[in-house]
Amino acid sequence: MKIESINLVNFRNYEKLNVEFDNFLNIFYGKNGSGKTNLIEAIYLLSLTKSFRISNDKSLIRKGNIKTKVRGEIRKNEDLSSYAVTISNDGKTVEIDDNKVDKISDYVSKINVILFNPVDTRLIDDAPAERRKLLNIEISQLYKEYLVILANYNRVLKQRNFYLRSMYVNGNNDTSYLDIVTKKLVEYGCLIAKYRREFIENINKYITDIYVSIFKSGELKIKYVSGYKNKTASELLKSYQKNYRKEMEAGKTLLGVHHDDIEFVLDNNNLKEWGSEGQRKNAIISFKLAELNVTKDIKKYYPILILDDLFSELDKEKITNILKMLNEEVQTFITTTEINKVDKKIIKKAKIFKVDSGNIKEEE
Repeated sequence: MKIESINLVNFRNYEKLNVEFDNFLNIFYGKNGSGKTNLIEAIYLLSLTKSFRISNDKSLIRKGNIKTKVRGEIRKNEDLSSYAVTISNDGKTVEIDDNKVDKISDYVSKINVILFNPVDTRLIDDAPAERRKLLNIEISQLYKEYLVILANYNRVLKQRNFYLRSMYVNGNNDTSYLDIVTKKLVEYGCLIAKYRREFIENINKYITDIYVSIFKSGELKIKYVSGYKNKTASELLKSYQKNYRKEMEAGKTLLGVHHDDIEFVLDNNNLKEWGSEGQRKNAIISFKLAELNVTKDIKKYYPILILDDLFSELDKEKITNILKMLNEEVQTFITTTEINKVDKKIIKKAKIFKVDSGNIKEEE
């Protein structure tokens, strides 16, 4: 998969911009605040229809305007298609080949992007919700039905929590309806757990070798932590039923995939408890790079790789190891404030862009 060009209208600090990219390596350099990250944010938006930096879509609209549009030409194998995301005060619309797509879930998973940025280095220390968010984003890019199942699970979860609270307040001990809702929750939860478990298993096929290739030693694995793991639907239903009273008193569902987590384990040590800052950072980078191979296995093409400000996180030797490891089939975007930190042999293979206050100039 390659993004051949991108066109921005009133996006962030760009009034109008059209850029054509190299099929392998693209490096954007410039001072902080010049617009480098805005550009890769636009690529990410084109894929997932949302920013990786903010939750308020309207903040992406350039000041003084009422809408923004990001359009890209995407090549998958031999097929070229145009994709577009428009955000206005009226909401968000997406298009494929100028045809409006009614459901976001039918659009997401068409363009696959793997992103690493400095915020990701805090992922291991963050709350479990952030790691579940990571799983949801990455799996939804591989399987479009995953988003639908997840939305159904969250809808039933909300209904169940409301009913649990009303049962407790009203002193209602009839669990007939609760059984029905719980059975539906288990049905969706088992599907989500299956997708997550298989995704982690696929990551683990590659992550140790990648870690060793870059950082020279260590056995890294990802552990899936879930109350649904290795349990049948009937076993889970019984577990819920045993805890009905406790859940009514709490006013919420105490068991489910909305409590899932993942652990990064290096040489049998949980990095959240025992890892250094450097080891945690290295583990996240290895996780992201393992996703390249997982995507290739499932989708039959490599995703687009975005490395935002990687040079602030790693030394030159490790960065060179990463870039040497990349298959030239992987289209890669790198942002940096210091172009001199990039190995000269790598620069020769790349298309270099200087970014300055919303202006982008390709260098010879």
